[in-house]
Amino acid sequence: MDFSKIELDVHTHTVASGHAYSSLQEMAKAASEKGLKLLGITEHAPGIPGTCEPIYFRNLHVVPRKMYGIDLMLGAEVNILDSKGTLDMDDKLMATLDLRIAGIHSLCFTPGTKDENTAGMITAIGNPFINIISHPGDGTAELEFEPIVIAAKENHTLLEINNSSLKPIRHKDSARENNLEILRLCKKYDVPIILGSDAHISFDIANYEFLPSLLQETEFPDVLIINTSVDKFKSYLRLK
Repeated sequence: MDFSKIELDVHTHTVASGHAYSSLQEMAKAASEKGLKLLGITEHAPGIPGTCEPIYFRNLHVVPRKMYGIDLMLGAEVNILDSKGTLDMDDKLMATLDLRIAGIHSLCFTPGTKDENTAGMITAIGNPFINIISHPGDGTAELEFEPIVIAAKENHTLLEINNSSLKPIRHKDSARENNLEILRLCKKYDVPIILGSDAHISFDIANYEFLPSLLQETEFPDVLIINTSVDKFKSYLRLK
């Protein structure tokens, strides 16, 4: 994988998320300086303590979708709250956003059994508003990955290989093996994936430092990594 060919990073957060440290303009400028063509900013939805209220998302229409020569997509990282796949943002609000990511976070997830958690994630994958599943391999919930990969393929929903969850300081002990399993399954079923920095500060935009070894170990095909083409990314997700 030639990381110089990366054109986009769409899982990032600004100060609006409550525990991130750069402004929207600082993030856009940094993405431009790093040579990206598209930056996605996906603030945490209300289930995470300290993040923005729904009014923040309703007012995103005031923000230009091009800054410093790059395109912006503004959206949310919505929380999967339980094993039923309940989300913490309603369809009406999600419909106003450019991009919707859904993920499990320990701060607001009520776990069930492995099968129940898997069913909940598959429900979220099948939600027509959800484009990407964030860090499914981080180990927050026990999951069965094969049916998740198959559901992602059927629904044109991207599974994220998340760099941040692999940082040693995060102590997510199962993240590496889980992400290797997801990559092997996506390779087996010919399912595209998206690399995510999950940047909470501008310096981390397009930082994928822990991912090359996983891609190499699985001999993952470059053609299935969606970050190398904005057009391919938008086409796969059926975005405008």
